Amino acid sequence: MTTLRHGDRSQAVQQLQKALNARGATLLADGHFGDSTEAAVRTYQLSVGLVADGIAGPKTQAAIAGADCSRLLKNADLVAAAKRLGVELAAVYAVNEVESNGAGFLSNGKPVILYERHIMHRQLGLPRSKADDAEQLQAHANKLAQQYPGLVNTKPGGYAGGVAEHSRLSTARLFDPLCANESTSWGAFQIMGFHATELGYASVDDFLARMALNESEQFEAFVRFIELDPVLHKALKARKWADFAKRYNGPAYARNLYDVKLERAYQRHADCGCGKAAA
Repeated sequence: MTTLRHGDRSQAVQQLQKALNARGATLLADGHFGDSTEAAVRTYQLSVGLVADGIAGPKTQAAIAGADCSRLLKNADLVAAAKRLGVELAAVYAVNEVESNGAGFLSNGKPVILYERHIMHRQLGLPRSKADDAEQLQAHANKLAQQYPGLVNTKPGGYAGGVAEHSRLSTARLFDPLCANESTSWGAFQIMGFHATELGYASVDDFLARMALNESEQFEAFVRFIELDPVLHKALKARKWADFAKRYNGPAYARNLYDVKLERAYQRHADCGCGKAAA
């Protein structure tokens, strides 16, 4: 399903415009995704509770087609997060648009995940109590890395993507279920399992259960992550996108233009007055 956004011109846009007109809009169905079409998309999204970002992506198009949207991120979630974090709603829209991978669940209903073999190596060697022998744990991790480099490694990589990531995780759980779950990023915002307790969840298992419920719970984990990091939170408040991207995306943020994407998304949402409309 092709995502439709401002500036697009196509027959698909014309079909979208006709669908929006059937739901109360008064658009000229000319196939041009301009300001009026973006506004109509936002109005429709608000009417069904979806994030009012003005982009007709898979979620919005599925909603128009009558799909169940109960597990999707809600516009009310973003409004509440903006108030809770003390930031502009347009900034929250921008972060959601750029930092989310777009969907929190796979087509089979399982959460989107990414298993990190280098984190697994680290977690396997991590003493959990005074009785643990750090050298013995590290030796065990190194042995597994030699035998199963695709699942335990000192370097990142080996990704399979999509549903196959769950297969990788299932195999890694045979070595150590807790370490495997901690070594996996979960949901639309890819929050690592090892953050679970510091984010306020009762346990890693509690965190996983929440991530499997809906995108609102996944977004809640992301908001907690921002709250927990004063540098990240401060950068978001000040809209210092390079600082935010460097902290959240890592040193490669500039190569991937995360700061530029965040700034552009923020300006688009701020200019349209979506904050006032969505609140």
